[in-house]
Amino acid sequence: MKDKHEDERRPQDHGDANNPAAPRSTRRQFLKGLTTGTVAIGALSQEGCAPAVPPLKTRGATTTTTVCPFCGVGCGQVVSTRAGKVIHIEGDPGHPISEGTLCSKGAAGIQVVNNSRRLQKVLYRKPNGAKWEEKTWDWALERIAARVKETRDKTFKTTVDGRVVNRTEAIACLGGSALDNEEAYPLAKLMRALGLVYLEHQARL
Repeated sequence: MKDKHEDERRPQDHGDANNPAAPRSTRRQFLKGLTTGTVAIGALSQEGCAPAVPPLKTRGATTTTTVCPFCGVGCGQVVSTRAGKVIHIEGDPGHPISEGTLCSKGAAGIQVVNNSRRLQKVLYRKPNGAKWEEKTWDWALERIAARVKETRDKTFKTTVDGRVVNRTEAIACLGGSALDNEEAYPLAKLMRALGLVYLEHQARL
């Protein structure tokens, strides 16, 4: 004996095959859905589809801004240090001159800092001497001050051809490119006070 509801269920059981009006997915829709699902799963997963981003080597380091010492352009650098050691040097994006860019020399500045051949002590060679001697900075600064005073006292001129000059032409000063404006200003004032005529800065060369 047939169930009176059997005929009513048949169209539902085989509705997709017998009903031409039923919606069907095309090949393009299938591939689109497959791609969207893959991207969504990759975005939600921890690894994802994007390349792995390594941790920053400057994480936890102390950053200090400075000026590149190689030439007179005066590009800005950001020096990262950890435990008293320089671990990274890059361009300073906030610097008005370089805006974060560095040349090949400035970009390789860390090789100058961390170099086994870098001189870290004062070397002094006596007049007519044949070898270098290691000296302390205190000794070197006192020696430089004494020689400057000695040279200035011997060569200082107050007048030339009846005109007051108060100068010495036996000493010259050349400022390095690592000096910024705030450092170059008192240096120039000091040299003028000593009576120096030949005063120049590397940035003008």
